[in-house]
Amino acid sequence: MIKEYKTIREVAGPLMLVKQVSNVTYGELGEIELQNGERRRCKVLEVNGTDAIVQLFESSAGMNLAESKVRFLGTGIEFGVSPDILGRVFDGLGRPIDNGVPVIAEKMMDINGVPMNPAARDYPSEFIQTGVSAIDGLNTLVRGQKLPVFSGSGLPHANLAAQIARQAKVRNSDSKFAVVFAAVGITFEEADFFISDFKKTGAIDRTVLFINLSSDPAIARISTPRVALTAAEYLAFDLDMHVLVIITDITNYAEACREVSAARKEVPGRRGYPGYMYTDLATMYERAGRRKGSNGSITMIPILTMPEDDKTHPIPDLTGYITEGQIILSRELYKKGITPPIDVLPSLSRLKDKGIGDGKTREDHASTMNQLFACYARGKEAKELMVILGEAALTPIDRIYAKFADEFEEKYVNQGYNTNRTIEETLDIGWELLSMFPKSELKRIKESMYDKYMKKDKK
Repeated sequence: MIKEYKTIREVAGPLMLVKQVSNVTYGELGEIELQNGERRRCKVLEVNGTDAIVQLFESSAGMNLAESKVRFLGTGIEFGVSPDILGRVFDGLGRPIDNGVPVIAEKMMDINGVPMNPAARDYPSEFIQTGVSAIDGLNTLVRGQKLPVFSGSGLPHANLAAQIARQAKVRNSDSKFAVVFAAVGITFEEADFFISDFKKTGAIDRTVLFINLSSDPAIARISTPRVALTAAEYLAFDLDMHVLVIITDITNYAEACREVSAARKEVPGRRGYPGYMYTDLATMYERAGRRKGSNGSITMIPILTMPEDDKTHPIPDLTGYITEGQIILSRELYKKGITPPIDVLPSLSRLKDKGIGDGKTREDHASTMNQLFACYARGKEAKELMVILGEAALTPIDRIYAKFADEFEEKYVNQGYNTNRTIEETLDIGWELLSMFPKSELKRIKESMYDKYMKKDKK
């Protein structure tokens, strides 16, 4: 029998103190019944003897503490999964919000999941084609990888996220592909953009969408990525699907953690974030990967906005330690009208070498990637010299490099949000750009590759 308590003593922001409780555990769900019969949900954050601190899922407005009752339900937050979750839209706690029929759960799964045993992990090695040249060609995404996007306030990361969700696929594979998209702490307009974009393009059919609005309470913001990852684990390891998880915006998640930590009067760490922020983020990011003996996998693209475009801010800093690289969006390119404004030089995919080459992408991929990086870096230096000394001070070859930098941004990076390029198209554009240089400058290209692919482009 579930016991009821009428011992609510204090409410402070999203937290509530309940005294004289027994057999209550951390993470357990509770239900508060108000005097008028209305019910609100809560979750146990801390148990100290017979005192329990719970966090409210809804507002505490209108709550009469003396007349309200609390009952604890004996379970944590669970998400009911079945193949029917594909094509559906849920809120941050896993409740359907698309006016569709209720999902009949095949089983209930704890949203906190179970950490994947490191010895059971399989090494990421298969190429995922996003259709975005700056990612596929130069910072390749590999199945089972965690590759975050570092953005800034006002930059179009939402458009890039929607584009990747629409276009991403695993090549040369018969396994089914699904996208789990979690939008954390976004505005109603952004939510409407994602839902309408996925429905318009038909991408919704292979997508599970979780929408948490900025007006929702902090606890829902903290739960949203975990509910999404629970859905991804079911699709990947129960249904053997390749699952791409996109979470935007991790910064809103971290802010919610800071809000709860401050309400609990915990000792703050850097910039007021809780000292356990690294561990907290790792419990989410490390749920991605490939598992030995399973055909399914979880690949993750967390998106975060860097406050004041600061890469040393705790959120991008900690994320960079846990994940395998980063894609960085550039405000300078955005101002030039380059879309998507991906800054390829500071961007990095640490696993790109594992997912490219003959049989995965194309034999010339590594050579062209290295050569494009080298030429673009020298081209940027030449442009900086041109600003200081004037174009006349540059050597003829430096002028070619400066021109190449502009052409590279215009033709290779600037593809818009509706162009879906195959890896062959991306590589061919790279060869076309490299044809601007005399053969003696292309030191990273093997002669056999040059003869095979450059001639083809020059016909």
